[in-house]
Amino acid sequence: MSDLPPAAEPKLMQATSMPLQINAQYIKDFSFENPRAPASLRPQSSQPRIDVNVDVQAAKVSKDEELYEVVLKITASGKVENDPLFLADLTYAGLFVLQNMDEDALHATLLVECPRLLFPFARAIVADATRDGGFPPLLIQPVDFAAMYRQSKETSIATV
Repeated sequence: MSDLPPAAEPKLMQATSMPLQINAQYIKDFSFENPRAPASLRPQSSQPRIDVNVDVQAAKVSKDEELYEVVLKITASGKVENDPLFLADLTYAGLFVLQNMDEDALHATLLVECPRLLFPFARAIVADATRDGGFPPLLIQPVDFAAMYRQSKETSIATV
């Protein structure tokens, strides 16, 4: 017998049958390079230029299940003038179960909501690696995955 009021039970049933479940998160590939160490750790003559690129990919893992792998690829590099300081290259992924979604909602969830859930963990990995490499932690600004999704849809429509 439930201790919940009768009106709360349907809400609880809805919450337990969520269309999105995270089964796992993991690093698929990661590298950090500090090619000019220890010279790169000395005071520099000018401010470094930091470049960050983010890409998202998604694929169904098996035909029988509604299991998808979403991959967040982050590449960050620092340079002073033309001299490299560091290069961080992270491929971070998650396994998601997505149920009862139409094709449009599925596509948007895979490329917007899933990477939004993965991003804070990937951001922390890059920040820790740059800090452990002898630099200030690189705190990547939040990414607007919805804007990236809209832009990719517009680009694919324009190329058809």
